[in-house]
Amino acid sequence: MSEVKSGFSIERQGLELRFRSVSLASREWLAPGYVRVRLQGADLAGFDSRGSDDHMRLFFAAAPTSSVEELRAAPSREYTPLAWGEDWLDVEFAVHGDEGVGAPWAASAPLGSFVGVGGPRGSAVITGAPGAWLLAGDETAIPAIRRFATLIPEGTPARIVIEVLSAEHEVAIDAPVEVEWLHRGDAPAGSALITFLDGLGEADAVGDDPFCFIAAEQSIVKPGRALLARWGVDVAKAVVKGYWKRGETEYHAPH
Repeated sequence: MSEVKSGFSIERQGLELRFRSVSLASREWLAPGYVRVRLQGADLAGFDSRGSDDHMRLFFAAAPTSSVEELRAAPSREYTPLAWGEDWLDVEFAVHGDEGVGAPWAASAPLGSFVGVGGPRGSAVITGAPGAWLLAGDETAIPAIRRFATLIPEGTPARIVIEVLSAEHEVAIDAPVEVEWLHRGDAPAGSALITFLDGLGEADAVGDDPFCFIAAEQSIVKPGRALLARWGVDVAKAVVKGYWKRGETEYHAPH
């Protein structure tokens, strides 16, 4: 792919780290194993998330806490903020059985249950206009992909590719291009997406000066970085990360 003058960059922006106490207001199942919840509370005033791939931490305490220290001692996991307002925050969860802490809570906690919110403490913001877009991930990357998709101008070359278990597990996504769904079936998570990425050659590049976002199980990192090399994409202008790691419930994606 020929080199072109960069039309965009990824800018790191710090945010004030705040901890908020909220409650579970509602849940909506978008597909088997995929649920959206709404968190609500006056503490959400001023909440901000400037980057589509931002991470915040949810603290799953059994009851309301009386201090930040007590809140931070509770079991916690990182998630991407999806949408928010002055007193509400929507978050989506991939739910696979009863593993972990956050997913079972999202699936079955009684409405009104307490949860703490910490962060985001910083954002990676796209400044300028990418010449093309590749968004690829598994279920855990859908919230970030939703947010990135809203930034793609109509007519800009783009591909959005998402791996899920089966057609039944696809969810509606508002995007300027049709989402390409990969079904892994009984194969390990990430395997279908890895096969897809490995099959992309230099001639398959989405366009000049692309922004590439690739996130799934940790095994996606090596083939994701190999694709950037084949396409001649500067790693500073892409995001490739493992959002989770098979067998490690405490794994946290790098920021």
